[in-house]
Amino acid sequence: MATAKKGSSKTSKGSSSRAASAGRGDKSVEAFRNALERSLVLSRDRLQEAVDDAVKRGRMTQTDANELVSRLVTRGRKQTDDMMKELERLLEQARSEVESRVKPARRRAERAASKVSRRTREAADPVLAEADKLRRRAGVGGGAPITGYETLNATQVKARLKDLSPADLRKVRTQEKRGKARKGVLDDIEKRLSSK
Repeated sequence: MATAKKGSSKTSKGSSSRAASAGRGDKSVEAFRNALERSLVLSRDRLQEAVDDAVKRGRMTQTDANELVSRLVTRGRKQTDDMMKELERLLEQARSEVESRVKPARRRAERAASKVSRRTREAADPVLAEADKLRRRAGVGGGAPITGYETLNATQVKARLKDLSPADLRKVRTQEKRGKARKGVLDDIEKRLSSK
């Protein structure tokens, strides 16, 4: 029963933190939406037309009209800049939240893929080792002495060395030196060459 409570408390903590995060995001979006609704978008030309009309009617001077348009445009640009900064902040916050939610799943998928790949290589290794032995017994050569050499770890390579002829050992030594150059593998090859 205690186990169920622990699991449920973890689940409720995770869901409550997601809910809180979503709540913050919703509030930020709502605040941005309210700012947009309070704002008014007019082009400079429309403003100029309106104040030019007021000048024609004699309600203000041309100098006052130009100054008014200039102030309104300056304030409008500042408001636009502030809103764009807020929008960029909200987008960055959303990206961060998405990334933080996706990252654990991505890590799990990468680990699972790595595990499957490793298991596949391990399952194929004995089959490939046997195929190499049969190929050598049949006298079919020409290729690399050890099939799938690049994917094998040092232990797997060492296990395959025992059945190789000196010529094949030298080929493997060359391949190892050009590749990973693992000291343990190279030492084992040298030991086997000196004993044959």
